[in-house]
Amino acid sequence: MSRTGTFLLGGILGLILGGAATFFIFVGVPRAVNPPPGREIQPPDPNGLQAGTASVVINQQFFDTVLTTIFRDMNAPAFPLRIARENEQTGISQPTSAAFQAGAACDGQIILKPEGSGVRTEVRLENGRINAPLAFNGSASLLGQCLQFSGWAQANLGLRFDEAQQTVFGQLNVETVNLDGINPIFGGLVTPVVQRVLNERVNPIVILRGEQVALSLPIAATNGTLNARVRDVRSEIKENALNLYITYEFQGK
Repeated sequence: MSRTGTFLLGGILGLILGGAATFFIFVGVPRAVNPPPGREIQPPDPNGLQAGTASVVINQQFFDTVLTTIFRDMNAPAFPLRIARENEQTGISQPTSAAFQAGAACDGQIILKPEGSGVRTEVRLENGRINAPLAFNGSASLLGQCLQFSGWAQANLGLRFDEAQQTVFGQLNVETVNLDGINPIFGGLVTPVVQRVLNERVNPIVILRGEQVALSLPIAATNGTLNARVRDVRSEIKENALNLYITYEFQGK
């Protein structure tokens, strides 16, 4: 191989290894993610609802009210960043971006905001999907300085039913992350961190617990109890509402 070719190959390898080193310094070694609980909820059977099926309707206003109450009366949802220990021997130069604040205290977390970056954090029931734009800001310590960032993420929410736990879960999937005015070099580090942390820390989201959907009805005339266990859950979105169809298996004792 020529001397020029060797130099170019060495430069490419250096960029790859340097980028990998920076990623692991900032992000840390990836951890295994547990599989989501239960099975994905399917749409209603086109042949009609099964016997023993009840419906629960959650409209758009319900989600709006829940989020408004959380941001108004509770602490904003916050998720810690797992930052690996800094390594002074990496040879990466000190960052000079305006997004860095020398000596600033870093809380090392992502905080969801009610609105920011031109979007509002909300749940949208549209086009057969549960969409969730999320505004956020955050900070992380990198090479002795504090990186401040803000932006928004586009996510969707899938629904799953775990029969053993008798619980309906939501599974957040962050599709894209959009950062405000940050150097593309550091943006390339922050973007996968935000996406991974939100996907790992938020999930799974409990939508309906077993005790909320279970039935146990005393029947005085029979001196017994009618029990019902959830066997299947289907869902569909129409007219700005989430419709859950819950099919029960009944048993008398």
